[in-house]
Amino acid sequence: MNKEIATFANGCFWCTEAIFKRLKGVISVKPGYSGGTVDNPSYNQVCSGEAGHAEALQIEFDPLIISFETLLDIFWYTHDPTTLNRQGNDIGTQYRSAIFWHDQKQKDTALKSKESLEKQDVYRDPIVTEIIPFTNFYEAENYHKDYFDKNKDYPYCRFVIDPKVKKLLEKYSSKVKEEYII
Repeated sequence: MNKEIATFANGCFWCTEAIFKRLKGVISVKPGYSGGTVDNPSYNQVCSGEAGHAEALQIEFDPLIISFETLLDIFWYTHDPTTLNRQGNDIGTQYRSAIFWHDQKQKDTALKSKESLEKQDVYRDPIVTEIIPFTNFYEAENYHKDYFDKNKDYPYCRFVIDPKVKKLLEKYSSKVKEEYII
């Protein structure tokens, strides 16, 4: 099996994990923290902003089944890349939009993808997503893993995450694993 890694920050990792884990070709999705200066930060340190990390995902995927380009398409589609340090009611640098590239090919692909969206005027406001080199990733505490699937009845899950998952299913149902098709 071929394996590659993508690291994205696009808001609350409870939301983004629920989206990316549903995709065919995604082997694993780990919620965590990336892009900051504190080693092994706690959730509280990240939320305070003192660690400099964003809530992020490390996605292990098989590029023969799902391409990095498709992951980027879904990344752009399922969050607002025009709001600085914010996704909906989640506010702070830990919710910034970022693509942490692992090699030159990922960097070039991410820049091309962003430029294409800008030329098409997909968004009314400028895209503020950082496209920066990957430097670190620290897995989040265990209670963050599979948060949506373990807590679907919680208000945050019902009102914030569920609409994002439904949006994914509306446009990308052919890319979703069978067990997640409603």
